[in-house]
Amino acid sequence: MGMTAMTPEQETGRYDLSDLVHDRMAELGLSYRRLEELCVDPEADPADAVTAEPLWKRGTLENLVKRRKIQPPDFPRLRALHAGLGVPLAQVQAAAGSQFLGIDTVWSPDGKVRALVPGYAEMDDEDQAKVHALMEAYRTVQGE
Repeated sequence: MGMTAMTPEQETGRYDLSDLVHDRMAELGLSYRRLEELCVDPEADPADAVTAEPLWKRGTLENLVKRRKIQPPDFPRLRALHAGLGVPLAQVQAAAGSQFLGIDTVWSPDGKVRALVPGYAEMDDEDQAKVHALMEAYRTVQGE
């Protein structure tokens, strides 16, 4: 009996990036075709016809929103999605990390320190408090 490999989303059971794209499309009234047009990497060289093109295709965006299997996006695609959705890059990165890698982005209360913590959402309150204490200790060591 053969085993079927699970997609990253099935392994994490999370769809943070899918949900972010769905929600922003609804907020902005965007079609898949329009979002495709907007998803150009803001750091692409305008003279380079390949990188200055939209990095997301309509079908891939639709598959993402409908929670179908897609390849995990690379960094230029995350930048392009951030541009297309009009949300901070860190928000897109956090959602992708959660969905495809099961990594939670944890911010300090003042929003100045960020940590990537596998399984943070499943931790109890005591363990989450320990993560925040480590973040504060790191800030103190760094002199902030």
